[in-house]
Amino acid sequence: MISEDIAQSIATLPLSLREEVERFWEAFIDHDGGVPAPLRGRERQITRLWACSPALAAFSIAHPECLIEFLDSPWSGSRAPSEADLAQELATALAECTDIDALMAALRLFRKRQYLGISWRDAISGVPVEQTVESLSHVADVCICQSLSWLDERLQAQWGVPLDADGQAQSLIVLGMGKLGGFELNYSSDIDLIFVYADAGETNGARPVDNERYFSRLAQQLIKVLAESTRDGFVFRVDTRLRPFGESGPLVMHFSALEEYYQRHGREWERYAMIKARPITGDVYAVERLRGILSPFVYRRYLDFGALDALREMKSLIVREVRRKGMAQNIKLGPGGIREVEFIAQVFQLIRGGQYAQLRQRRLLPVLNELAERGVLTSQTVDLLSDAYRFLRRTENCLQQVREAQTHDLPSSETERVRLAFAMGYSRWEEFDKDLADHRAVVSDEFGEIFGDHGSTDEQEQLAVELDMLWRGRLADDQAGQLLREHGFDDADRVQERLRALHHSVLYRSLSDRGRHRFDQLMPLLLLEASGSESPETALARLIHVVESIGRRSPYLSLLVENPMARSQLVRLCATSPWISDYLAAHPILLDELLDPRALYRPPDRAGLGRELAEMMAETSDLEQQMETLRHFHQINVLRVAAADIGGHLPVMRVSDHLTDLAEVILRQVLLLGWADLVQRYGRPRCLEAERARTAQFGIVAYGKLGGIELGYGSDLDLVFLHDSAGGQQETDGTRAVDNAVFFARLTQRLIHFISTPTPSGFLYDVDTRLRPSGRSGLLVSSIDGYADYQRRDAWTWEHQALVRARMVAGAPSLVSRFQAVRAEILSRRRDSESLRNDVRDMRARMRETLDQSKAGFWDIKQGAGGVADIEFMVQYGVLNWAHTHPAVLRYTDNIRILETFAAEGLMSAQACEHLADAYRHFRLRLHALNLEGRPAIVKDSEMSAERELVMTIWERIIASSS
Repeated sequence: MISEDIAQSIATLPLSLREEVERFWEAFIDHDGGVPAPLRGRERQITRLWACSPALAAFSIAHPECLIEFLDSPWSGSRAPSEADLAQELATALAECTDIDALMAALRLFRKRQYLGISWRDAISGVPVEQTVESLSHVADVCICQSLSWLDERLQAQWGVPLDADGQAQSLIVLGMGKLGGFELNYSSDIDLIFVYADAGETNGARPVDNERYFSRLAQQLIKVLAESTRDGFVFRVDTRLRPFGESGPLVMHFSALEEYYQRHGREWERYAMIKARPITGDVYAVERLRGILSPFVYRRYLDFGALDALREMKSLIVREVRRKGMAQNIKLGPGGIREVEFIAQVFQLIRGGQYAQLRQRRLLPVLNELAERGVLTSQTVDLLSDAYRFLRRTENCLQQVREAQTHDLPSSETERVRLAFAMGYSRWEEFDKDLADHRAVVSDEFGEIFGDHGSTDEQEQLAVELDMLWRGRLADDQAGQLLREHGFDDADRVQERLRALHHSVLYRSLSDRGRHRFDQLMPLLLLEASGSESPETALARLIHVVESIGRRSPYLSLLVENPMARSQLVRLCATSPWISDYLAAHPILLDELLDPRALYRPPDRAGLGRELAEMMAETSDLEQQMETLRHFHQINVLRVAAADIGGHLPVMRVSDHLTDLAEVILRQVLLLGWADLVQRYGRPRCLEAERARTAQFGIVAYGKLGGIELGYGSDLDLVFLHDSAGGQQETDGTRAVDNAVFFARLTQRLIHFISTPTPSGFLYDVDTRLRPSGRSGLLVSSIDGYADYQRRDAWTWEHQALVRARMVAGAPSLVSRFQAVRAEILSRRRDSESLRNDVRDMRARMRETLDQSKAGFWDIKQGAGGVADIEFMVQYGVLNWAHTHPAVLRYTDNIRILETFAAEGLMSAQACEHLADAYRHFRLRLHALNLEGRPAIVKDSEMSAERELVMTIWERIIASSS
């Protein structure tokens, strides 16, 4: 007879579950003669647990002592036992086992006791699903480790200890794969295991056997004790089909054979599987060796876009199987299910994990968070995917708790639907089903965005077929021409000719079958995308240029085929700018940036650039790799600026700001690398000045566009290198000491080499050092004192003009301050205005005569009369003429803010300054546009005539006329 407390607790359940749970209570009371005292007051919690899991109810009835012991333990709240706690408990139990049957019985009872506690914390304490799956994984780990130890001890007694050729003891490494490897086991998961050992050899017993036989027997015994079904059930089903060669391969394999297999036979799905591979047993040294074998196979050093194709094909196989078996209600494999979330995370791990160690994680949710940190996915997307994943995994657990069955199908019976909704915290199935559908829709939509798995209309499918036939030459010329004209290609004959040339090119004919297949998939898609641009033929010509550069690199073809977003951004950028199409053709690795237009069109600020570069450099070690990483960083961020520029997301001055920030971040990094390398070789440069020993410092001064914060695409860097070594004992303090002058000369040469030497990825910048003291005949690096003396005694007026735009962009703060003081001193010297005007006017005339490309009907924006150079010379004249009485004009090095200072100080009329600033912005904007269009800085004579006239008028008033 059940008590009033039990009756009240049953009354809280959904109606359809009450009768079953009442029977559970009656059986429990009959078995135990009443409710044991430790359980009183917990009736409502026990009732809820049994309603969610009849399997746990049956275990509680058969083993009431286990329920009593659990509720009297520290683990009956939200706190879970650690893996060490579990190991100690199981070790105690196994210590009493004298034969394998006792071992198997103890393991099964241990697993069921732990699952009771895990289910209680899940259903009653409401712990996060991450804790639940981790606890389940810890149970599996402990069962594997303790069983293996018990079995290994007895097998060694029979055959001896397995040794390698050097007599070192060997151990079996059990690799946990899949959910076990990721600490994400569910209630009824198989455990996927691979067995490996380090080296061939044999045991040292009286009856020696080779290591392969020893470890094969050990693995077979482990599988038996875990997976064999007895009257107590099994511990875990064990699946070993993920091993090399699958079921036909050896059960265990040593490292050399394993490495050869993955090098020669490893397939894409095996790379995918190995993401979660986790050594559960084995000594630290052997595990580290194994990691060195597996990591290069799983994670490529380059950005591996071929992974998109491989995972999409895997998903396609699953989708076909789901449809064939009618598994749409399967929350693991069906649309928007668990597997799609896993694919989303793991495709980016395969693509980028070779470059970013932070992505080489086994747990899914931290990987998603890392993708948000890197801007690969938005924070909002990651939050939605994480919520969906947690919801789906909780649903999976609730489904499998019911009968401890390996199911992922949503129930069809009314009672089981009520049970699942109740376990998930819902009062009605319809409410649960709606939330489940919403979560699955989020997953499905994001999966479609990444893998290009979008639905298509019949019209789209027909057009895709027609364009595919066009590309493959299977349409008659008149049909092909009509199709092209219908989609915006006016000169259809020329387009057909271009496509035929590509189809019959050496490039296309030399491709592998797989490469040609990807090429054939891509070209019709690009035709369709190009047809939507303003000038389809121009867009297609530029796209073909890019495709020709990546044709032999199948992963890039895969990227564009599988990712519509990347493809559409490529078309947009190429249609707008031949400069960008050339840039992408020269640096195809940048196609990765097209995956996320949110990051593409929002170049990071200086702090963001610094963080990004620091992360990338942390993954490099040798000089060659550092140079490649810096070039890749530079190319990524130039592309981002250009994309934001042509997209109208950046005003012209911000374009230069971003390009300037990028150059400065790179220069500072290069200086850090060069300095560290030289110090390691020679020690720090030291000197004795005023009886005080100190480290001599080094700095990089930027002139020209970089100094004036007006860097453009492809701008050279005008650099001068300075140091402050002075006094006595000027040499390094290393074991291979050299004179400081030698140290700084070699440092300067190293920096220039680092920046301007071409590598497979290109170069960073062209470096021009002709503005150093004495120009080409002068030393490559000067002391700050020598530099100051040169500026005081020998520098020409044009060199002081150049100093107006000079800034120290990298170096020690003390040296920056000294440079600023020298610059201020030189620019603040009192000068004769007329002599200065004559010098400036003469220098400008010589420059125009040499550089002006203007001709009849056309005007050179930079060097033509009334252009950029005239404005710059007027600004420089003003600073040199007025700085001795108005030091405020020295504060900035860029033309716009210097003009604003002229107006604020009353040195020029506000109107004149505004006219010059507006004209300067307009000219710069046009220069940027021409650069991106791949055209010279020359326009029709009628263009911008009003601005030119204003500039020439002001020039006449300030420079040309004599006062």
